[in-house]
Amino acid sequence: MQEPEDELEGLIRLPLFPLGTVLFPGGMLLLRIFEVRYLDMIGQAHKAGTPFGVVTLNAGSEVRRKDDVGEGFALESFEPVGTLAHIEWMDRPQPGLMLIRCRGGQRFDLKHRECLAHGLWQGEARLLPDDLAVPVPAELNHVAAMLAGMLKQWLASTGEGAVLPVQPPYELDDCAWLANRWCELLPLEPALAYRLLTLDNPVLRLELVADQIQRFGVELPPG
Repeated sequence: MQEPEDELEGLIRLPLFPLGTVLFPGGMLLLRIFEVRYLDMIGQAHKAGTPFGVVTLNAGSEVRRKDDVGEGFALESFEPVGTLAHIEWMDRPQPGLMLIRCRGGQRFDLKHRECLAHGLWQGEARLLPDDLAVPVPAELNHVAAMLAGMLKQWLASTGEGAVLPVQPPYELDDCAWLANRWCELLPLEPALAYRLLTLDNPVLRLELVADQIQRFGVELPPG
C-alpha cells in the first residue's frame, strides 16, 4: 500500500542510533563507539557535517546481541520520536574505537524505518517544530535558581571552558531549555524522559520536571 503523497512530502532520511537514553534539544551526548555498524555511519556523518538520529530503545540493547537460539540477532525496537545529534567533536584513540561529543538538535517523528543487512537502522522522519520560547513562570523560578546554583558551583570548581553536564548558552529563563536540562540531570527512567520529550507544551514539561525534582529531593547546592 502506497503512502499518500502529502504524507511523504518534507520527510528526511536519517541514519538512526538507538540508545537506552533520551537526547533532548540542546543537550550534550558523549558516545564511545566500537560496533562496526556505527563506526562507518558516524565517520560518514562527521565527514559530511550531517546529523544522525538518536532514538530511545523500548526493547533490546544498545549493543547488538545474538538471540536466545543463536541463529540471529535479538530484537531491537525503539520509540518514534527522536532528536537530531550534531557531532561537535570526534577522536579515534585507537583502531576500532571512536569517541564523539554531540549536541542535540531538532526533534523528529519517524514515519518509516528499516534495518539494513549489517544491522544499521535508517528511517524517514518529519522534523517537529522547535519548542516555543516561553518565560519561566514565577511559581517555577526556584527550578531555575537551583540549576543556576549548580552551574555556579561547577564553574567555580572547574573553570571556564570545561565540558560540564550543562553547556552554554544558558537560557535559564526559558521553560523548554530549563526543563530539558533537568531531564538530563535527574535519574529519570527512559520511558518517563521520553514522554517528557514528546510534550509540545514547555510549561507543562517544566511543571512535571518540578514534581520530579521534589520527588528526588534535589537541594540547592551551597553558594
